[in-house]
Amino acid sequence: MCGGMRGNVRIKIIWGFFCVVFLAVQLSVRAKEAYPEADLSPETDLSLYATAAALMDGETGRVLYGKAAETPMPMASTTKILTCILVLENVSPEEILEVSAYAAGMPKVKLNLQKGEQYTVNDLLYSLMLESHNDSAVALAEHVGKRLLEAPLADKPAGEYTWEESQEAVAAFARLMNEKAVELGCKDSWFITPNGLDATQEFILQDGTVIQKEHCTTAAELAKIMSYCVLDSPSKEDFLKITRTANHSFQANGRSFYCSNHNAFLNMMDGALSGKTGFTNKAGYCYVGALERDGRTFVVALLACGWPNHKTWKWSDTKELMKYGIDNYFYRSFDEAGTAFDETMLKPVRVLNGQTDILGGTAYTEIAVAEEEGVLQEGGQDAEGLLMRADEEIRVDYSWEKTLAAPVESGTQVGEIRYIVDGTVYKRERIVTVSTVDEICFVWCLRQVLGRFLPLGY
Repeated sequence: MCGGMRGNVRIKIIWGFFCVVFLAVQLSVRAKEAYPEADLSPETDLSLYATAAALMDGETGRVLYGKAAETPMPMASTTKILTCILVLENVSPEEILEVSAYAAGMPKVKLNLQKGEQYTVNDLLYSLMLESHNDSAVALAEHVGKRLLEAPLADKPAGEYTWEESQEAVAAFARLMNEKAVELGCKDSWFITPNGLDATQEFILQDGTVIQKEHCTTAAELAKIMSYCVLDSPSKEDFLKITRTANHSFQANGRSFYCSNHNAFLNMMDGALSGKTGFTNKAGYCYVGALERDGRTFVVALLACGWPNHKTWKWSDTKELMKYGIDNYFYRSFDEAGTAFDETMLKPVRVLNGQTDILGGTAYTEIAVAEEEGVLQEGGQDAEGLLMRADEEIRVDYSWEKTLAAPVESGTQVGEIRYIVDGTVYKRERIVTVSTVDEICFVWCLRQVLGRFLPLGY
């Protein structure tokens, strides 16, 4: 009897094992079929469920870990972090907006706004970020986007908009989203909707070719947008206040509303700053979140992190990536001893055909490192240091001109110092001339001759 029971247990264990393996294989196949161009092999041996993932140093934008991090994919409601920050940057939270029929007609999840109702921008921002309401996203987008339209649409109450007019206002807001994405250096992102619902847009080129663009981003670029929201935006404090709030209640139009924050990560790790979940049938479960620990800001972005019933996988992946960053990456300054460029190497540079104090002399100019902040490659933030692993090294490359031709102006760049980690330049410094050297000319020659042959004081 007992032997039979043990046999049944063994069979169940074996079947359970094969079920887990089958599920993992099916999810991997599904991800590869949906995104065949994605390299699903991670750079570091972490066990992640997400099809695409990025761990970013929020201060510098450096991707510390990437798994298909540059592959464009749908991102569902994580889109709303950009919607929120653009609303905060463009209108006052105290403003009153009116709901259009188009906004009220958005699919679930929704606040159930009604055409013609009025709300404060502030209340709908909490609805947007805590409950991820799709109708609130469109109402907010219209409120900002209509200001970018020409009269009379710009002055027409949204409650009187036709669906087509509402779509014009939302399209104007989407252009604002794409402009901000480009400004932040996001080259593979395209925004069509303010709520993250799956969408495709067609464009006809001059030669008649029709191209389609999907609402999408990459894990790395989604992390970059979140970094901007929590660290660099002029409205970052308002963004953090909203996204860190546990719940928000308000009354409007004779109704009462209660919004609860669905970002469970806020209570999972010390230092959690902000985050946003997302899901559509096409995108799967998505998440983007930020954490600050010991002066280090880490941002995690996950795309296609499973489908139902695997709602918790995003939390597992987020914690694993955050822990990897906390345990392995520490700040190193580019000015630390043994790394900073040795300025004693800069010797005077000869200037050909340059004026000197005496006839027949050789002209030189001193050179020095310009007194200015280094900047990140491709127009990023100033970088005076970097989060690095213990096994990573800072390589310093430098070069400057060994001879110059007169005339030479003071402050002329003659060389550059580059601080490089893992093949990427994170800081550049200019080497410049210290003094001006004029070119030899007839007047200078005449003065030299007269000074040599005429009595002193002539």
